[in-house]
Amino acid sequence: MASYHLSVKTIKRSAGRSATAAAAYRVGVRIECQREGRVHDYTRKQGIEETFILAPKDAPDWATDRSRLWNEVEASETRRNSVTAREWELALPSEISAEDRLQITRDFAQELVSRYGVAVDVAIHAPHREGDQRNHHAHVLTSTRKLEAEGFTAKTRVLDSAKTGGVEIEQMRGVWADLQNRALERAGEAERVDHRSLEAQRAAALERGDQLSAEELDRDPELKLGPAANSMERRAKAMAERQGREYVPVTERGAVVHAARQARAAFREMRERLDIARETYGTAREEGQGRVSAGLAALRAATAKDRDSDRNPDDFRERLARVVGQSRDQDDTPKPEGRNYARERLKEIMEKDAGRDGQAAVHKLDGHSEYDMGEDTGREARKPSVNERLKDVLNKPREKLEIENEREQERDDDENENTRDRDRGEGHSL
Repeated sequence: MASYHLSVKTIKRSAGRSATAAAAYRVGVRIECQREGRVHDYTRKQGIEETFILAPKDAPDWATDRSRLWNEVEASETRRNSVTAREWELALPSEISAEDRLQITRDFAQELVSRYGVAVDVAIHAPHREGDQRNHHAHVLTSTRKLEAEGFTAKTRVLDSAKTGGVEIEQMRGVWADLQNRALERAGEAERVDHRSLEAQRAAALERGDQLSAEELDRDPELKLGPAANSMERRAKAMAERQGREYVPVTERGAVVHAARQARAAFREMRERLDIARETYGTAREEGQGRVSAGLAALRAATAKDRDSDRNPDDFRERLARVVGQSRDQDDTPKPEGRNYARERLKEIMEKDAGRDGQAAVHKLDGHSEYDMGEDTGREARKPSVNERLKDVLNKPREKLEIENEREQERDDDENENTRDRDRGEGHSL
């Protein structure tokens, strides 16, 4: 699944860092820092797929020489606590080709050059051999001063200011999301990324009535592991894979991140199954099948994977019942006899498959509280159970159920026609 990541960091002398070292490490080259008198040699670094430099049109010729470029950056800063460079770290979609990843990274880098007039040095890295093989990413290192014909000039204060910096970065986050989404669309992928905060995305989902997406987004942002914990977890995953056992996080942060990712994966799977159920039910109804047949087809399509697993499907089945109840012909609307065969048959299957816990879920769907489920409650003191209400229905052949279903539909159509006649009569004055 495509995911969004863009972070902005600064290279500060006060933290003991230099632009020359940062560039050498990310690009995997040897750069001699003239200011420090040190050599930064990372030519043995692996996993670097593409590198390139972009600069404004009127930049001097030496701007394409990486060693000269970053030594000029260092020379242009005279203070001990200067911020010498800015790094934009980008996650690249694994769903698109390497050529498309290169193109959207180049487009983003060009936008930085055009917008701020800075020099940009880009390195695209492949996933770590022991990590997630979808983790394609890019490091975009920029100067903090404008590069003009005479060299580096004014600072890019628009990115440094507390008033404008956040706004500018948020706009660039939107640019990066748009570039990825267009690439995903060209590749025929249905996935899209969103640069907004979880809170903003959830509010938008609620506004458009997408309750499922809102529930999925009702979570805290994922905890960042950090270099040390990430390295430990990566080794633990590799060890578990070699030993043929399940991966168990070895750090507290790793456990939190792993649990959050598992929860999101489970929610996505449940949503996919709900979409399958909704589509199957709607298609079956359009083809002329009765509500019972369509409901059973939806249930079979959505829960097919559960037959050979130990996963408890209670929550999913409860949601599935609601999906069927909210189908395009609004089966949950009271019918002449107050019967909804598809809903009731789904409840019956839920009880059979899930046992006592499933009965509790069904009992709630029927409008009862948990207190009403006490074992000492007599049959005469409560409403009939699903099994009791459907005993006469389930003992009938399927063909007979379909016939009765069609008759019920005819009665529904007659009543709806009468209602429309009454509405037409009330809409005209005498």
